[in-house]
Amino acid sequence: MPLTLATWNINSVRLREGLVARLLQEEAPDILCLQECKSPAEKIPVATFAALGYHHAVIRGQKGYNGVAIFSRRPIEDAGSVDFAGLNHARHVAARLECGAVVHNVYVPAGGDIPDREENEKFGQKLDFFTHLRDHFRTDRPTRAILVGDLNVAPQEDDVWSHKQMLKVVSHTPIEVEHFETAREAGGWTDVTRLDRPEGKLYSWWSYRAPDWHAADKGRRLDHVWATADLVGASHGSRILRDARGWDAPSDHVPVFATFDL
Repeated sequence: MPLTLATWNINSVRLREGLVARLLQEEAPDILCLQECKSPAEKIPVATFAALGYHHAVIRGQKGYNGVAIFSRRPIEDAGSVDFAGLNHARHVAARLECGAVVHNVYVPAGGDIPDREENEKFGQKLDFFTHLRDHFRTDRPTRAILVGDLNVAPQEDDVWSHKQMLKVVSHTPIEVEHFETAREAGGWTDVTRLDRPEGKLYSWWSYRAPDWHAADKGRRLDHVWATADLVGASHGSRILRDARGWDAPSDHVPVFATFDL
């Protein structure tokens, strides 16, 4: 049975409750993974989403910061969470589907503005997060698993508007890309979006600082869908909902979709 999954850094689920509802009504993914919910779990508007058919949820909330949630039209059970890098942040939650497949929802630290861990503690935390992610999935190698989320790295040249100009900008520096790819390879993950769409520029984030994000189009692909080798062949239909960046009071990220025949 086909299962369509979407991942979206919503940048405050309470502030953008209406946008989430719009996505669920217009696109109707079977599963929606949100990051940067910026809310304690008990204040996330689960009733609004349940009224639209998303009766199942697993959530790790945090007041004002971080926060991840998985909403589903199909039954899911809480499959735990890991405090990557020991930050005491709500940045990971997992859900198990009835078919046994596990969905990991991950929000990697942005890393601040200076790409030097000696000068910028947040950058060090980001690298440590990827190192822990690598070690975790190397030790407990996943099977029948999907990992999605705002991973805050644009790894390929076509994942940024200018590879040359972005090489010293946090999210596309060589050390971040190295940590990102090492973590991905350690878990045997495949980048499903690029598997489906290997050529051309792809972005899922545009800065709020640009007065006209669409015309400037200085985007980055920070949001990802990965799958283990035993599910890669079941994946298809990858797409990025660029239009959502133009909705009223939008997030700076847009939803990324993939479908799996599970």
